[in-house]
Amino acid sequence: MKKKTQVLEKTITNKMYWIRNQKVMIDKDLAQLYGVETKVLKQAVKRNMERFPNDFMFELNKEEFTNWRSQFVTSNSSDKMGLRYAPFAFTEQGIAMLSSVLNSKKAIEINIKIIRVFIKIRQTFLEHVDLKLEIENIKKTLSNQSKNIELVFTYLDELIDKKAQQKPRKKLVTKNNQYGS
Repeated sequence: MKKKTQVLEKTITNKMYWIRNQKVMIDKDLAQLYGVETKVLKQAVKRNMERFPNDFMFELNKEEFTNWRSQFVTSNSSDKMGLRYAPFAFTEQGIAMLSSVLNSKKAIEINIKIIRVFIKIRQTFLEHVDLKLEIENIKKTLSNQSKNIELVFTYLDELIDKKAQQKPRKKLVTKNNQYGS
């Protein structure tokens, strides 16, 4: 069962795209996961448009549609991947809303799994950001230490130069010490 879940998670992750600076899933892929036709999914969404504001779901424009298709190495651009219309892209919130529009048990089950994948991706991203910040702090500390070491060597070079330019001191001869030692 765990292997089946991992395969499904990988399938879901592979169907996520970065569009308009956010992770989204396309209607065609969601319909496939839910076991319904894309047309059925789109009709359900269109009947409930008030549930899908632009930050939940949007239709890809021509440029986005072209860029999205170009992500597929094997895509056949002449048939638009079997699509007549630009697909809908659903954000994490839009996918959560889909479960209220598609009332099948499978849709609810798949939605839960998709949301969990989104959460996992967000957690991984946050961990990555924390590590990056920590590395930047270490770099900053090392950079400061390098500058300090450089400064010490500069001062040492100046002292060495100064000592090399110094004239030898005359030895004082005192009554008690006739030899200057």
